[in-house]
Amino acid sequence: MSYIKKINKKLEKEFNGNVEASEDGGRLILSGELELWEDVVRAGQMAAGSPRKTWLVNDIRCTGQKTPPQRMPRVKDDTLAGETPDVLIVGGGIVGCAIARELTRYSIDVMLVEKEYDLALHASGRNDGMVHSGIDLKMGTLKYRYNKLGNRMYGEVCNELGVEFNRCGQYICFDRGFWKPILYLSLIYWKWVGLSGVKVVSRRKLRSIEHSIPRKVGSALFFPATGVVCPFDLTLAYAENASYNGARIRLQTAVLGIDEENGVINKVITNRGKIYPKVVVNAAGVFSEDIAAMAGDRFFSIHPRKGTNLIMDKKFSDAIVSTAISSFSTSSTRKTHSKGGGIIRTTGGNALVGPDAVETIEKEDFSTTRQSVARTLHRQGKTSTAIKEGQIINYFSGIRACTYEEDFVICKGRRVRNIVHAAGIQSPGLTAAPAIGVDVAAMVVEILKTGGEVEENAGFDPIRKAPPRLNKLDDAARAGLISANPDYGVIICRCEEISKGEVLDALRREIPCDTLDGVKRRARPGMGRCQGGFCTPLVLDIISKEKKLAPVEVRKSFDDSELLIGKTKHYLAEEVRPDA
Repeated sequence: MSYIKKINKKLEKEFNGNVEASEDGGRLILSGELELWEDVVRAGQMAAGSPRKTWLVNDIRCTGQKTPPQRMPRVKDDTLAGETPDVLIVGGGIVGCAIARELTRYSIDVMLVEKEYDLALHASGRNDGMVHSGIDLKMGTLKYRYNKLGNRMYGEVCNELGVEFNRCGQYICFDRGFWKPILYLSLIYWKWVGLSGVKVVSRRKLRSIEHSIPRKVGSALFFPATGVVCPFDLTLAYAENASYNGARIRLQTAVLGIDEENGVINKVITNRGKIYPKVVVNAAGVFSEDIAAMAGDRFFSIHPRKGTNLIMDKKFSDAIVSTAISSFSTSSTRKTHSKGGGIIRTTGGNALVGPDAVETIEKEDFSTTRQSVARTLHRQGKTSTAIKEGQIINYFSGIRACTYEEDFVICKGRRVRNIVHAAGIQSPGLTAAPAIGVDVAAMVVEILKTGGEVEENAGFDPIRKAPPRLNKLDDAARAGLISANPDYGVIICRCEEISKGEVLDALRREIPCDTLDGVKRRARPGMGRCQGGFCTPLVLDIISKEKKLAPVEVRKSFDDSELLIGKTKHYLAEEVRPDA
């Protein structure tokens, strides 16, 4: 019996003939109708992975839930009409920006388009920032390969780009009982899969480092390669360095269509005009399947998976976590296809708890629910007894771009000769991004070389100087900075000790911003306990003056997110006074 017959037999039994599998050009295609999105995903998971080289396209229609339309920018103009870049990268997340930076090592014209008002607004800016050691990745997968390579690159990359990176290590906790001898035997396995330096840690030793572990924890495995980075900082640093080296970053630019003929992309249609690239890089995250379909090269499917993280008040961080820690019962991913989550100490000093994993039909569903918060608290409470609901100062959700094979798609196009896919990037995508950037850039250059010589960029500078962070400086360095520029002595955000000078830096950088959230991500005002209660009016005023916008025009984030609607009653009254 062929594998198609075997799959159809399973689907027939499970879904009563409403779903059918077929093969087309090396693609396994599912068709039919199901009422629940959970069943659509379950059918795809049942069919995927057999045989390994056959990717799944899930075309089952969900009759009970509608897919919301993709959010699009309001702007429509011809500012990019007729542009002819050598490479057009679609997607401004960590992977797209890493690829852009690596491509600027060559003397080619690189353009990156991102449909949002800022970079890293999807998965790249909505994750826990853990640089994974690769604890439960399967050998032979692209996840395993790029996680291993990317992890090793982090120290050098972050040093070049001026991004704070803490290789803190990770503790996986195990209950008391028979685990300890098994853990010692497991060291052979970890060495075999390429994870060096793994150690068994006693409860006493663990307790001296992580004070809040539960009583039932008897021992732990320590993985020294695990680290923590701010994902937005790294994405922005990649983009800024790419821009310094000649790449053009274009925000609020959405791909609306792609013209392809005889296996070659000729034209990319955007809301800013038609672009004529030689090569297209598909790094569009949850929308990478849509870009592949537009290009006539769709051989995989994305099913969005949402996760919610909790940000805890800094004053409780010391009691909650010092490094990165999780329990074996929550870190195992064999059945859930999730990294399992845990508790980390962010580079900003907060304890961050989560995430959970929930399948969703919506690719831009960033909502948080009471159920997800409660589920995350309960799940990670098995790792730290110090976690309390009242410590939460904020929470956020992100969407993972999962393929049904639960692996990355890093390759040249199958039917189209001038496209390269960097798709299906879920965890550990942040860890893998530096290595993906190198390999995808090499694939692009290989395609370009079929049309002529590609020279290296002799002026490429890998160094990106980060803006100053006052709360990271000692008193002498801070005094020197303030003496040179008094704006650094004006504190705007008391919780995070952020100055006016740092806010202005954010507004004037190579990849500038003009929104409250854009400033918040770059300089951290509003990240503290009061969540902007004190600093929001001050930051809004600085944006208004620096960008020459009326206060009512200053946005929080997306289009139509203005905070003010007009003047207060006091000022309205002053305008109509008879003696005014």
